[in-house]
Amino acid sequence: MTDKADLIPAPARCSRNTAGHTSIGAGTALEARPGTEGVARWLRATVGAATGLQLPEADGGDDRVVLSIEPDLPPEGYRLVTDGRPARIEGGSAAGVFWGAQTFRQLLGPDAFRRAPLRPDRDWDLPRVTVEDAPRFGWRGLMLDVARHFMPKEGVLRYLDLMAAHKLNVFHFHLTDDQGWRIEIGRYPRLTEVASWRARTKIGHRASPLWEEKPHGGHYTQDDIREIVAYAAERHITVVPEIDVPGHSQAAIAAYPELGNTDVVDTSALTVWDNWGISANVLAPTDTTLRFYEGVFEEVLALFPSEFVHIGGDECRKDQWRRSPAAKSRIADLGLAGEDELQSWFIGHFDTWLAARGRRLIGWDEILEGGLAPGAAVSSWRGYGGGVAAARAGHDVVMCPEQYVYLDHRQAPGDDEPVPIGFVRTLEDVYRFEPVPAELTAEEARHVLGTQANVWTEVMEDAARVDYQAFPRLAALAEVAWSRLPAPAERDFADFEHRMAVHYRRLDALGVGYRPPSGPRPWQRRPGVLGRPIDGAPPNR
Repeated sequence: MTDKADLIPAPARCSRNTAGHTSIGAGTALEARPGTEGVARWLRATVGAATGLQLPEADGGDDRVVLSIEPDLPPEGYRLVTDGRPARIEGGSAAGVFWGAQTFRQLLGPDAFRRAPLRPDRDWDLPRVTVEDAPRFGWRGLMLDVARHFMPKEGVLRYLDLMAAHKLNVFHFHLTDDQGWRIEIGRYPRLTEVASWRARTKIGHRASPLWEEKPHGGHYTQDDIREIVAYAAERHITVVPEIDVPGHSQAAIAAYPELGNTDVVDTSALTVWDNWGISANVLAPTDTTLRFYEGVFEEVLALFPSEFVHIGGDECRKDQWRRSPAAKSRIADLGLAGEDELQSWFIGHFDTWLAARGRRLIGWDEILEGGLAPGAAVSSWRGYGGGVAAARAGHDVVMCPEQYVYLDHRQAPGDDEPVPIGFVRTLEDVYRFEPVPAELTAEEARHVLGTQANVWTEVMEDAARVDYQAFPRLAALAEVAWSRLPAPAERDFADFEHRMAVHYRRLDALGVGYRPPSGPRPWQRRPGVLGRPIDGAPPNR
């Protein structure tokens, strides 16, 4: 056993004071002290199902696991002690206890990640260790794009479980885009009747000649969303919804043509987009549009209790605004310098609107252009530059530069890599990603809330493709987000690979279709489907 006990993410401290193992079996009980009842439910439902152990409630005897909240620990920190009886999982909060329970599950071995016991009558060995741990960052995230290819609710719940297994705690839910609208809004039924379906889908990169000639789509009902949010909360994961404005909005305009720039485009002829790229069809900067999206966000706020609401704000093409008399009139009335400031005004409207309701706006780094309200935060995707500028201006930042943590980018060179997109980003590349730029001062660095991996699904047609692109690299990102690692060049990737050898068996037990270290399996390849590989090393900024 290594000093990290083959755990992922690596703990701050793991010590073995006594040789051998302790065991849990049919007689082992579970004591859930105040505030830990949800963790006990999770342990019985997952570890209990995998091991066949009932883990009855009991508050006495040595053969038990005690869950407790201890004020001396950091809020998400935990202390796990299996070196003695009873075993203890302690946390600074219920979240800390939950992360300790995830480590407890890892220590039981890969079979503890199954849904039913392989040998119902066996006892389960635990190494006699003390693990003390706490996360580096409070924002440890995964962004999943369900707009380009819809992931049914069961798939989303599965990904929340996979996030929890890796101690990730923010699910950035990309719900709308040009190619589909995925959330039910009661007052605007055409958003799901029309905007959630497209007639066909491009296969591969947008330059590919291949099409899937059948409708694609789907949406989550408001009850589905409530279930997803509640399921996430049980796992101490916050769901941050994203409703894209003012660009990436063709699906919404197809459903409600008055949202578009009707004075320059026949928006009634638009359909939900069936191709990839950046659509020129953007929202009109009108009062009609503002009132419509206020209605959307009112329902979104009722469903998602998260502090942050993501409004996109990226890749808004201004061509239609430049030709639109209505947009020009709005620019003149507001005394703006041009279309770039018009976008800033649009974003600023919802910044103020959300702040008045006790929420905080977060958007892609383009929203920095023109200035932001003090409480707004930035997702820095175009490299580090936007994040550095935001932190220096006093804004909180989530670092997710495309050159490092866009998991739609290919994992290796070569013809076997399915639908190769972007730069080669290997498992080691992700492991050596550093979320805090060296040029930030200590005060500025405090604005880096954390990091997340982004999974854009243009070329990921189903859950198997998402698995392939996300794993094993999401495990590396989880360690970067949780563990206090050395500088990138000094990180012990060989040790991480050693621990991954065990972790692959956990992923196998969970049914994750990850990319093997040796390369894609035959059924993971997509021969003949055109991608868009970029050669060379990605730019540093």
